[in-house]
Amino acid sequence: MAALNRLMRARGFSFYSTASCRSFSSAVTSEPDLRFPSSLGHKTLPVRRDPSNRNVQWVFLGCPGVGKGTYASRLSKLLGIPHIATGDLVREELTCSGLFSQQLSEIVNQGKLVSDEIIINLLSKRLKKGEINGESGFILDGFPRTIRQAEILEGVTEIDLVINLKLREDILVEKCLGRRICSQCGGNFNIANINVKGENGNRGIYMAPLLPPAGCESKLITRADDTEEVVKERLRIYNNMSQPVEDFYRSRGKLMEFDLPGGIPESWPKLLQALNLDQEDKQSVAA
Repeated sequence: MAALNRLMRARGFSFYSTASCRSFSSAVTSEPDLRFPSSLGHKTLPVRRDPSNRNVQWVFLGCPGVGKGTYASRLSKLLGIPHIATGDLVREELTCSGLFSQQLSEIVNQGKLVSDEIIINLLSKRLKKGEINGESGFILDGFPRTIRQAEILEGVTEIDLVINLKLREDILVEKCLGRRICSQCGGNFNIANINVKGENGNRGIYMAPLLPPAGCESKLITRADDTEEVVKERLRIYNNMSQPVEDFYRSRGKLMEFDLPGGIPESWPKLLQALNLDQEDKQSVAA
């Protein structure tokens, strides 16, 4: 927790009061195209017992495939706070059976964004579970994606910092097409070997592949939505919707833009430096 304490002192985080904590569902209206099973009924964001002592509450923004999950997960381990990825929440729901999962699968496989109501209900369900387990603070990955989601989130809790990861679109496409998952252990890998030379004043970028161990090589599968057509459609939709969200947090002085200079070995130390985390913290998660 030393890293977390130093970080909070350095950035001067403010804390929200319990009086401002309201229900996600009270701020969102029902959408008629997709019905919820009883397990996904509207949830109420849990009130924290001691909000004055909560941990940081951050958001990661960035195009699909930019690496939000990778860096959010590392920071989660470093700071000792949960990493909540809405993409993972959706994929967990897809493993369930029933009409809802089938309809959700069609949306995802077509590269469309999942509706606000679905995401908010899944997120509320996850936060409720975390509160029961005694969690404090979070790093959100994949939410908010729309200005409406950002406004709803602001209405129920205080966000301390929004980290916006940036990467060229042609590299994003190549990264997404290289993603692989081990069907046995669930590990995430990437077979893309990206080596873009600098030209016309633009810097070069090298991203080494993240190859699986020998035991996973024969069990690699590709996500159904990682086709070039679907990836480009996801990026198009994201780019159209992201600017208002970025402006929303920029106007509040909470947006930190971070251009990824390369792969994890090059980008991770620079991200920690931008977040005011020192060399001791970098070494503790250098794996």
